[in-house]
Amino acid sequence: MNLRKTLFLTAMLLCSFALGCAGAARAQAQQQQAPLTNEEFLAVVRQLSKRPSLKEQLIEDLRRRGIGFPLTPGLRSFVATRSGNDADLRRALEEAERRRLNPGEAALLPPSAAEAESLLAKTRAATLEAAERMPDFVVKQLVTRSYARGRTQNWVTSDRLTVGVSYRVEGGEHYRLLAVNGIASPASAQSDERSDYSAAGGTNSTGEFVTALRSIFSEEARAQFRAVETASLRGRRTIVYEYEVKRPNSIKVLAYNNERSVVVGHRGRLWVDRELGRVLRVESDATEIPADFPVVASRRELDYDWVKIEGQGEYLLPSRAVLVMTVSQDGEVYQSRNDIRFRGYQKYGTELRIIEDDILDEEVPAEKPPEKPPKP
Repeated sequence: MNLRKTLFLTAMLLCSFALGCAGAARAQAQQQQAPLTNEEFLAVVRQLSKRPSLKEQLIEDLRRRGIGFPLTPGLRSFVATRSGNDADLRRALEEAERRRLNPGEAALLPPSAAEAESLLAKTRAATLEAAERMPDFVVKQLVTRSYARGRTQNWVTSDRLTVGVSYRVEGGEHYRLLAVNGIASPASAQSDERSDYSAAGGTNSTGEFVTALRSIFSEEARAQFRAVETASLRGRRTIVYEYEVKRPNSIKVLAYNNERSVVVGHRGRLWVDRELGRVLRVESDATEIPADFPVVASRRELDYDWVKIEGQGEYLLPSRAVLVMTVSQDGEVYQSRNDIRFRGYQKYGTELRIIEDDILDEEVPAEKPPEKPPKP
């Protein structure tokens, strides 16, 4: 074989090898851009308990590639168990699910640093001003309370409450337990207004109207913010910020069984309307919880929407809140979940009446649930 022919064959082999490598690289690049498959995702999740270092890469893949499979309750429970109920992974997975259901969100461009900084300053000013100019109003909270053993999130409904809330700028929030499972409560009289609805026993939450946002944006909170992405939320273009408030600057309080309470830090995400500079959604997790406190995790998701109060104007007020608390005591772990819907904002002084729709068109649970719910 002469030298020219040898060189030609060598060049052909090198070219074939290069084309093969290029093809493999393109295939790998395409795979890395395609949504995560169920098999890919589960393969990593199964290793998390032994290789926690994989979590950060998985979160990155979820945010960059998204998911190509539905996020079922069973899958949520599996991820929570294998990851130790990691808040960052759960948040990234829920975001990926929102993008799967609304593919248009994936095409949104990230915000510039200048826009993110300007919008944050505008939002802080608007939020604190709105807190000072809140109207006096009344509203009903329709609260579905559930519990689950361990971290399974296999929720069992324990009861449904109808709670009347009156808010006055001078006195803040006051609560009346109007009904339990559609049956009027003896404590529903105006004179029985309290600072919470603990009269019903179990888990209750307060502060959704003013305190939740003020605890993030007040100067005393010294919150740290970072713009992470853009998203579309209920048809509005938003910038999503991560935030954190350290415990020494926090006013967030966790209470257990009306006996013990602690101040904790908190961190999470804010969805801010890019045009109006107002917060449309908050996801918040408690941090720096003392090791000896029975509540080991607390998460709240809070949505705001524009509400017209007759004779007073239009205001951005809570529309729904979900509170999940995890308790570990005497070797047992259980969770409580309050799903709160805010209905019928009216001017202060309007009488709140219990109506059939307050049961949320769901069957009232039996007087005695299948298992005795734990004390949250």
